[in-house]
Amino acid sequence: MNVTETTAQHTYGTWRVQKGWKPLHVAKAEGCYFWDAGGKRYLDLSSQLMCSNLGHQNQAVVDAICEQARKLAFISPAFTCDVRAEASLKLLEVMPRGLDKFFFTTSGTEANEAAIKIARAYTGKHKVIARYTSYHGSTAGSIACTGDLRRWYVEPTSGKIPGVVFGPECNCYRCPLGRSYPDCGIACADYLEYMITHDENVAAVILEPIVGTNGILVPPKEYLPRLADICKRQGVLLIADEVMSGWGRTGSWFAVEHWGVTPDILVTAKGITSAMAPLGVCATSREIANHFDEHMFAHGHTYEAHPLTLAPAIAAIDEYRRLGLLERACTMGEKLGARLRGLADKHPSIGDVRGMGLFWAIELVRDRKTKEPLAVPKDKYLAALPAATARKPMTIDQVTADLMARGVFCMGWVSHLVIAPPLIIDDAQLDEAIDALDGSLAIADRAI
Repeated sequence: MNVTETTAQHTYGTWRVQKGWKPLHVAKAEGCYFWDAGGKRYLDLSSQLMCSNLGHQNQAVVDAICEQARKLAFISPAFTCDVRAEASLKLLEVMPRGLDKFFFTTSGTEANEAAIKIARAYTGKHKVIARYTSYHGSTAGSIACTGDLRRWYVEPTSGKIPGVVFGPECNCYRCPLGRSYPDCGIACADYLEYMITHDENVAAVILEPIVGTNGILVPPKEYLPRLADICKRQGVLLIADEVMSGWGRTGSWFAVEHWGVTPDILVTAKGITSAMAPLGVCATSREIANHFDEHMFAHGHTYEAHPLTLAPAIAAIDEYRRLGLLERACTMGEKLGARLRGLADKHPSIGDVRGMGLFWAIELVRDRKTKEPLAVPKDKYLAALPAATARKPMTIDQVTADLMARGVFCMGWVSHLVIAPPLIIDDAQLDEAIDALDGSLAIADRAI
């Protein structure tokens, strides 16, 4: 059996036209590496989809899954079991103080669906404000709240929910309002307040505290506190999507902690089990939880609070602590940031380097002065159309393909690379990554 051909013939590849898809056959993974069926090793510089935070095949998490499978593999969410209570108590140890009631899902997109429903039910209002440069998932509610090109395929209404409106993101490198920090006065937050005050039907604002796939956009220190204060004053809930930015990725359990902000609802997934089991969490404040003591909680899934997903979360939290990975993300992140800025000094195609902890992006441009990107979302959209399948690959795709040839996997999106290695990465592996990036970025330099 040819695994690649069978996979392409009988299963769907996500977010792509299917013609020409030849997925790499991965045979094993361990630590910061994975191997293809031919034995070639690849350094995982993006933790797959920014989720394998503990590295691959962490033994404690593997053991937790196996032990739970032998003990109790499944029970309906109408019942409870030891691991459901244990996971809840373990989450209380790491969640921002005040978030103490949880709805368990099997993904981040499902957790965002829960957050939207909860916000609307609690406030009695309908509209949700999201931001243009964002990704919140692929199901109806979460894709409606997504601002990037993946939403375009379901517009105007098919496959999405009504009542979602978009405001500007916080992007100090390429400000959507044409301003410059700090003279801007955080106008992007004030714009969202303007949207709220001119509409009495806003239930919530949903955002990634640090934008993930769309560029690792780290806000200035005033932004999140300002926005949290706006939401509180206007009676609007703040939903923090920490699917990517949580679980030690930025050097704290959750990114909001860097700015002293506790959202009304926090959504997370991915790193909660180091992606070794599909678990998402929608965490709410006690005030929101109390509302449903007397009102219907009209939501649920067959696999909500699935025991096989909860046991590895407990083990993963213990592993983050045992290995000191939050502190490690800070120290290794400083090294990574310095090395990436060193690459910027050498490669004229690098317009910006930004990040926090072990969550970084290199943005590629045609001109540093004008900040003209190598590509825009429309380019990626057109490249995915069937009529364009013979078109020359985007530069970012050429860069990532060259990295793979050098034995390094790194996710590229439109015109930037997402650099988010497992939190266990060491100095030698960091050297390996930087050497590969140095070589592959020559492709981008030639494209400008």
